[in-house]
Amino acid sequence: MDPVTILLVLFVAALVLFATEWLPVDVTALGLLSALLLFGLLDPKKAFAGFGSDTVLTLAGLFILTRVLLRAGVIEWIGHALARRVRNATVMLRAMLATVAGVSSLTSNTATTAVFLPVVSGLSRRAGIPASRSLMPLAFASILGGTITVIGTSTNLVVSGALPATGLRPLGFFELAWVGVPVAIIGMLYLFFVAPRLLPAREAQLEDTLRAYLADLTVAPGSPLIGQSLRDSGLGRDHGLTVVAVRREEQTWYAPGADFVIQEGDTLALEGPTERILAGKTNLGVVSRSEQKMLAAEGVTPGASVRLVEAVVLPGSPLLGRTLRESRFRERYGLSVLALHRRERTTERLGQMRVRVGDVLLIQGQAEKVAGLGDRFAVLGDLTDQQSDLKKAPLALLLFLGAVGLGATGVLPLGVAVVVAVALSLALRLISPEEAYGSVEWPVIVLVACMLAFGTAFEETGAARVLTGAVSGVLEPLGPYGLLGALFVVTVALTQPMSNQAAALVMLPLAIGTAKALGYDPRPFVIGITVAASNSFITPLEPSCMLVYGPGHYTFMDFVRVGAGLTLLAFAVSMLVIPLVWPF
Repeated sequence: MDPVTILLVLFVAALVLFATEWLPVDVTALGLLSALLLFGLLDPKKAFAGFGSDTVLTLAGLFILTRVLLRAGVIEWIGHALARRVRNATVMLRAMLATVAGVSSLTSNTATTAVFLPVVSGLSRRAGIPASRSLMPLAFASILGGTITVIGTSTNLVVSGALPATGLRPLGFFELAWVGVPVAIIGMLYLFFVAPRLLPAREAQLEDTLRAYLADLTVAPGSPLIGQSLRDSGLGRDHGLTVVAVRREEQTWYAPGADFVIQEGDTLALEGPTERILAGKTNLGVVSRSEQKMLAAEGVTPGASVRLVEAVVLPGSPLLGRTLRESRFRERYGLSVLALHRRERTTERLGQMRVRVGDVLLIQGQAEKVAGLGDRFAVLGDLTDQQSDLKKAPLALLLFLGAVGLGATGVLPLGVAVVVAVALSLALRLISPEEAYGSVEWPVIVLVACMLAFGTAFEETGAARVLTGAVSGVLEPLGPYGLLGALFVVTVALTQPMSNQAAALVMLPLAIGTAKALGYDPRPFVIGITVAASNSFITPLEPSCMLVYGPGHYTFMDFVRVGAGLTLLAFAVSMLVIPLVWPF
């Protein structure tokens, strides 16, 4: 069997496996790379070159820098700052969606959706807007923003990195903006005025996935809450926290009224989701006395060695029937309980609650102490990465914008700027090495590196010429506009069953080869494939859409009904703009 036939067979097999996901996409990509090596279609040096490419290093670095921004609470702060300034519900939602699109142009759209999900859900609930009317637009806005810059989505970066191997220059930092901005503007208008008529009115199910914890937090000196009434403090409106009770010296007020004035030293019994309590502990000038005592006793400061976990109380635990103070939890385990979750609502303070089987504790302490909890607790998950520190936000934002600015202006290659920013983030302890490695989406890295090698083999064996010759014969009668439209539609179709990156990498050599065979400039077709691969709205299979699928209580057909119109608009705008900016 000649090399071209073998490669085409591998191409079809990979296409089927990507579409069916019978194997994870990174495993399929590794299998494809292995086959190229075993059949001698590519020498090892060229096969492994993708793992050291600028694209892979830049992608890994951007994953880490995005986590640095999340760790510092930058994106979350933007959402809450906007929520505090806008009171009209409709204006608030539209401003929030525009903000999401803007943030998503520079960070991962999946991460952007994840951070803004509880913010938008809480704002919708307080404004009386069904969450189903806001969460799908949230996901779609993050996707629309991703088409504005080359780092807006990993798909854009992957396409840009694959172009030099085909003899084309990489995408400019803002090159996609010529079509990405019009698509985003038209798409946002669709989300503002058309989508609300098509979206169902269903309440959010976010509370089913976010546990409501009860925490006792004391107002520290210098807290912005001092002297404010509960109404003016915005604890509920802006921070998503409910004040269950307030203790002042020996007196306790249960369910205090909105006019209750907070004083320094008050201990607030606050109820809310984990990330709301952690954000409040960081940003509102309130402290956990239990945490402070534990850290002082253990002689440690909050850092990489301190973990935050959720643990459920099992039968036989020595805590059962006792309060945390009575059970001497801190002395016994060397750990601090920041908050407690119980299925039924309570008006008790954390310090007065007697522990029951099934209670979930939010526990903080050194990693080795957490590991020594024993068999009377079941650790549900590690939430250390959810803690944010706004004190580090200015530096984190400076490093991120510095890397983006230097890369966008050409002062430094983007990959160099990103790697330097990552190194500085690690040196300045904005993120730990363990968390940095954990933030990299390794399946995407493996997929990209392997598919870059496949693209090299596709060209060297002559398979590209054979396949594009056959395709060009079929598509030649359509003309350049017909070819652009056909490639756009096929790419959108492929992004439904397979990942966006895989769809783009599969279509890229086909589009470039066909364009060259027909005498067209490949650039407009590359742009068309990139925009099509990045704009996936028809099904909830896009990661950003999957994040809102459950909380919004959506059905599959909800995405088809709303996403189909948005996809048609993206197609129409692209067909109008691309030939004008990148002539055939």
